[in-house]
Amino acid sequence: MATNRELDLAWDFINNTDRNVFLTGKAGTGKTTFLHKLKMKSLKRMVVVAPTGVAAINAKGVTIHSFFQLPFGPILPNEDLIKPSGFNRKFSKTKINIIKSIDLLVIDEISMVRADLLDGIDKTLRRFRNRDKVFGGLQLLMIGDLQQLSPVVKDNEWHLLKPFYKNAFFFSSLSYQQCKPITVELKHIYRQDNPVFINILNEIRTNRLSASSAEELNKRYQPDFSPSDNEGYISLTTHNNKAELTNKDALDSLKGKAVIYNAKVEGKFPEFSYPNKEELKLKVGAQVMFIKNDSSAEKRYFNGKIGKVILLDKDEVVVKCPDDDFNIITTPEIWENINYSVDADTKAITENKIGSYTQMPLRLAWSITIHKSQGLTFDKAIIDAAGAFAHGQTYVALSRCKSLEGLVLKSKINSSQIISDSNVISFNKDAEENQPNDIILQQSIGDFQLNLISEIFNFYKFLYPVNRVLDIFYKNRGSIEGNVEAPFVSIKDCITNLLKVANAFKAQLQELSETSLIPETNKDLQERFVKAIHYYTAQVETKIIDTYKSFSFTTDNKAVETELTKALDLFEELLATKQLYFKGLNKEFNANTFLELRSKSVFLAKQAPKKPRKEIIDGTTNVELFELLRELRNNIANDKGLIHYQIFNQKSLYEMCETLPTNQTELLKVSGFGKTRVEKYGSEILKVIRAYCDENDIETSKDAEIFEAPKPKRQKGDTKKISLELFKSGKAIEQIAMERDLNVNTITGHLASFMDSGEVKITDLISEKHYKELIEIIPKHSFENLSDLKHQIDDKYTYGEIRLVLDDIKNNK
Repeated sequence: MATNRELDLAWDFINNTDRNVFLTGKAGTGKTTFLHKLKMKSLKRMVVVAPTGVAAINAKGVTIHSFFQLPFGPILPNEDLIKPSGFNRKFSKTKINIIKSIDLLVIDEISMVRADLLDGIDKTLRRFRNRDKVFGGLQLLMIGDLQQLSPVVKDNEWHLLKPFYKNAFFFSSLSYQQCKPITVELKHIYRQDNPVFINILNEIRTNRLSASSAEELNKRYQPDFSPSDNEGYISLTTHNNKAELTNKDALDSLKGKAVIYNAKVEGKFPEFSYPNKEELKLKVGAQVMFIKNDSSAEKRYFNGKIGKVILLDKDEVVVKCPDDDFNIITTPEIWENINYSVDADTKAITENKIGSYTQMPLRLAWSITIHKSQGLTFDKAIIDAAGAFAHGQTYVALSRCKSLEGLVLKSKINSSQIISDSNVISFNKDAEENQPNDIILQQSIGDFQLNLISEIFNFYKFLYPVNRVLDIFYKNRGSIEGNVEAPFVSIKDCITNLLKVANAFKAQLQELSETSLIPETNKDLQERFVKAIHYYTAQVETKIIDTYKSFSFTTDNKAVETELTKALDLFEELLATKQLYFKGLNKEFNANTFLELRSKSVFLAKQAPKKPRKEIIDGTTNVELFELLRELRNNIANDKGLIHYQIFNQKSLYEMCETLPTNQTELLKVSGFGKTRVEKYGSEILKVIRAYCDENDIETSKDAEIFEAPKPKRQKGDTKKISLELFKSGKAIEQIAMERDLNVNTITGHLASFMDSGEVKITDLISEKHYKELIEIIPKHSFENLSDLKHQIDDKYTYGEIRLVLDDIKNNK
């Protein structure tokens, strides 16, 4: 494309700023070509959407409704879009990640987008990005010509929308008013080169058709014109049934046998998006139009080229076009339906083919509706605008033609056929008077880069998860144990300080930027930026990351655990993002580098290995006893249909692990234990603690028991061999434990000591199913101790089972 100042300006605004852009222009000014170039060469991650299936296929994008999962009916500004009736608003993780990571959203054919639909897009983007910024802070490129096809709104729909919008056009939406877009109007027309014809089209476009222009235009009025077969004229009409009837009658009048070509539809390709008839009926002599650009290297035809069928074969159609000295052998073309996904390795947004439509790229073309002619170019056209009923129809029809010479009018053009919406005329006038220039561009580039730098050093988002952790801890002190308050108070102090520094730094940047509008080219600013990166990196590493390493918690309250985990996940994602920025920009600031890092951060933060949290049991050295008592508590609770903390709470658990009560008198001194609780559960609890102390040679108190009859002294001798002999006699582990007044885990430990000699197999002590599963699961985890491992795998495996398999793995290495 030759140098075009408006196109260059649009390119710079889109790629080098965050300004929202409405790219408009007369028919034939290169809007579609610009979009294709943007998709191929822009460094910004983008998604392209369009209001209709056909428009989406042509733009190589997806429909607005499918991507944003919006309902087809009116969307009221005060309506909650989370769960609209009858429409799926449950977004996949992939879709959410795409929405979060893109830099640019392109909406093609924006003239057809209703105001409420654009507001629906805004609501969805705010939901998954920044709720305080219009379109969630995403940059928007809207492409279209308001003088062409307008949005469709039924009377009953407008009745609902009228209280909220001045008109149905997208520029009436609340979101458009807030997003402060710039309008770039493309002026150079590539389709027509006759200044007289261009002037006529401009007058029709602005509803100002002069008498002299009308006179010149109506010289093409030939009501009885009937083209010869080889001239290649196409008739443009206002109504679909009129075009269909013309084509049918013309085809029927041809002699010869009809050949039917059936489309091949694979995967997902909705019927409303079919580019032509699924069953295409042709005869030799039929006038046809190509509806796709030639995908071969020869580029023999383009979308809108007219020709005549001269030969029909099973797999090909031979077409001869006027002025061509060659025949076109036409074979089926493929239209692809795509969706967007994220590449697992590169994290780039990729277009995936989800369906295809294969058919001859032809349609009967004695006649076509003005609506379907949108985006096409014709050398010769017969236009009947007498039935024009909608805004822009006459302009669209006339602007399809390359020249006045190729134009024939079936009815004269006068002001009654030129229907222009006053809202559009007013909007276009304001936009034309406020076209941006190079000064505004430079200011926008500078502001964009300063905003990016500010984002790098802004820690405001950290306050929510940090305050949330502290809030949960303060409200649930009784059910949370560990080192929570001190590290997070310290982290909060650091973040508060970094916010103050960021404000001062922002003021310095503004001052430094006055000497050069563009931060990237400002040497002093770059030096200050690198120093700031080093300062922030040191602060984060020493006062946040190192402090966070001392944090740990455990809780027996699942709801509290869930809320804490959510807050900690967010905190870690934000931390990983900042680390990514500081490392990637430690030598200089570069806007494109930052955009690349920002898009990657959506995925890298989620992939960062999580620091063990609840797995670390802080405050006790008797980790194994902690797990044994917790397991006992859960078993008693399940047996009696109680909640686990009704047996004993987290605070009691920690205290028992520290004080090691081995009789009822000592157990009564533990917080939360009264006479009733000791009578109900004391015997089993004490059995576990005594066994633990015996196995670990821990000296215990000799004080007398109360509420409990004296127990006979345990049998002297090798206690492990006694357990083995009872096991060999056929007694179950539970029976042996009861008979010997020991804990089940203790008996299991006795028997496990005979696994090396082969007297006991591991599957005697653990089910074969659990053994096989744990053999596969355990090597996949990294852990500091058994407790840590226990919390990383399914609760169905007992502490004893895990210990057995872990020992087996070590012994067989």
